[in-house]
Amino acid sequence: MDAFSLPLEQQLCQQIRFKEEDGQIWFDEQRMLLLQLIALAEFRKEQIDTLGQERAKGFFMRLGYSMGKKDAQLALRLSNSKDPHDLIRTGFGLHSLKGMVRIDEQRLEVDQESGHFYAEYVMHDSYEAEMFLTELGRLNEPVCWSLVGQASAFTSALLGREIIFKEITCRGCGDSSCLIVGKPAEEWEDVNVYREYFRRSSVIEELYELQSQISVLRHKVDKKSTLGNFRGQSPGYQQICKLANRAAEANVTVLLLGETGVGKELVARAIHDASKRNDNQFVAVNCAAIPPDLIESELFGVEKGAFTGATQSRPGKFERAHMGTIFLDEVIELSPRAQAALLRVLQEGELERVGDSQTRNIDVRVVAATNESLEEAVKEGRFRADLYYRLNVYPINIPPLRERPEDLPMLIEHFLEKYHAYYSKRTAGVSGLAMQAMMKYEWPGNVRELENLIERALILTDNGEEISASTLFPTLGFNATQTLSADGHLVDVGDEAVQSESSDWIENALGACESLEEIEQKFLDYALDKANGNVSEAARVLGISRPTLAYRMKKMEEN
Repeated sequence: MDAFSLPLEQQLCQQIRFKEEDGQIWFDEQRMLLLQLIALAEFRKEQIDTLGQERAKGFFMRLGYSMGKKDAQLALRLSNSKDPHDLIRTGFGLHSLKGMVRIDEQRLEVDQESGHFYAEYVMHDSYEAEMFLTELGRLNEPVCWSLVGQASAFTSALLGREIIFKEITCRGCGDSSCLIVGKPAEEWEDVNVYREYFRRSSVIEELYELQSQISVLRHKVDKKSTLGNFRGQSPGYQQICKLANRAAEANVTVLLLGETGVGKELVARAIHDASKRNDNQFVAVNCAAIPPDLIESELFGVEKGAFTGATQSRPGKFERAHMGTIFLDEVIELSPRAQAALLRVLQEGELERVGDSQTRNIDVRVVAATNESLEEAVKEGRFRADLYYRLNVYPINIPPLRERPEDLPMLIEHFLEKYHAYYSKRTAGVSGLAMQAMMKYEWPGNVRELENLIERALILTDNGEEISASTLFPTLGFNATQTLSADGHLVDVGDEAVQSESSDWIENALGACESLEEIEQKFLDYALDKANGNVSEAARVLGISRPTLAYRMKKMEEN
């Protein structure tokens, strides 16, 4: 082992953090739980009694498979080596650290070029075997179901091919030891049997199908619980749904209020889609994006020759939205003349194009929006009072995202699915720590900021990896207040014991090397090896510039 590398067990232990003030335990970026074994045994017994032994076996193998995929991500992140032997041993080290089992490696043969893989492990003190020996009674077949699923999943993920482990002997069925053997899937004669265990059982699929049918029926009975692509589940969201669906049934002018980025256009579109006008145009206009001298012609149309550059007659946004809905975002930015023209549309249902004397009848529902107070603008003389009263017939206030945190998980899932499809990649979702950070964030930019943040984080995250807290919020810190020392004691991060552990590698280095030059040489060799000989990458590993690294390499060669 490299003199500067911490022992694997110590590296893994240092990833455990306890936050007593929050009642949370973290391992790397995953929140963990401490559970009584007897409670898990009772749960397993209930599964066997309810679903039958075969269905229960598949359930726990899939549970282990899910944990194994997460273990693979941790092993890749924590291991200093990319050698498959080291990665697999790190994965089994996670088994031991979590208190599940102690692994004794008998054989491990990995040849990535030829595709050869064979592994044998004896499992000591398996928690699953102990369950059956002490609580559930022996079975007539091996019982370490989740451990087998876990080993199969993380090995497959680390090697990039399907590896299946089978338990050959098991203490849970009367054997003297628990022995598992791993081989490529195609080398097992009964591979299809094991693949079935790793698929969802038919009873789960049936339940999902029934749930889907119920959701469809419920949606047909009560459409008021949803609001188009505006997602949520909080009380604030439900109130918006109620108000918006009531507005959709009528022909009332709607005023949407709320901070920038809360989703006002989505609500406006949902009102249109739920109304009898949904077969006609929905026209969205950002009034702030149109120059004041062009706003009238853009909204109400223009006749040929009305002003320099008007070379032909054309209809405005209102005429295009005839029999449909027009959404006027940032309506407070309308010029005084445009405000007067809008008031006439709302009161009389008619308009005149710029430069025209002909009056045109128009039937359009107006949904306006603003993130400022129109009432204050009226007091300041920036907005017509009579127009404000016409727009304020049916106000809907959309609360900011920080006031409805219950909506965050649904919105995150929605945006992940959207950008997974857009970028043709799929992450493993957000880590537990990342989710906690987002739940505590204030979201000044609301839903728009959340969407942009998710898109950026997905771009920076590799396929199959979790989106980390540091990727989402690179400028924020996420250090817990406590950690686990090498001897298993809970200590403060600033405690001298932890500082002592962090300096152990220095003592090791001084003991293993005769001079400072030798220590520096080992650092250079390590960085070059980690970067596969790429000098620029090695410089980044060491935190120095490429010319500096080249100079030190040359200096070492001369000595």
